Amino acid sequence: MGCAYKSESEMHATFHVFTFKEGLLARLAHDLRLSVHDFSVTLQGGAVKATFRLGSLAVDGVAHGDAVDSKALSESDKQKIHGSMLEDVLQTRAHPEARFEGRARATGPQRFVVEGRLHLHGREQQVQVPLVHQGDTLTTSVTFEPSRFGIPPFKALAGAIRLQDRVVVRGVLLLERKDPASLLVAAEESRWTP
Repeated sequence: MGCAYKSESEMHATFHVFTFKEGLLARLAHDLRLSVHDFSVTLQGGAVKATFRLGSLAVDGVAHGDAVDSKALSESDKQKIHGSMLEDVLQTRAHPEARFEGRARATGPQRFVVEGRLHLHGREQQVQVPLVHQGDTLTTSVTFEPSRFGIPPFKALAGAIRLQDRVVVRGVLLLERKDPASLLVAAEESRWTP
């Protein structure tokens, strides 16, 4: 998905959410990859703010490690999963956004960490977000337990199929030839969108 740049400091990013199956009949279910299509991440002088509109989550397909099979599920199945996720699990009518605020700092060559608070599903928890500088990107992978935020695990067939209490969020932020270390101290605001 492309991005219409509003200024030199607005850059492109992608965020994916991975869910994992378990239960007696787990072989009938799938690990999934979802994409967030409406978000913004800003960095100014080391302060990081991010907002993710949860209603913009879409089911990409069945995840096999890092590979995704976008054709393993019918469009009808994707819509059914999407509806259950928004209504039953995330309850997006009451909790439409996830918000994060923190401070970034360098932890070593090409490595950074953002320490802050994640607001999700009406609760707030301390989280650490690692960032790795590779080429022209910053990448991150964060694992957390939805139950810490009061999010009930999805269950079907009386619990014989359910989601693990583990979600992995992976992000890639394009730097557009900017030095990530200089972004931490820059007075100018840098912004990432889809």
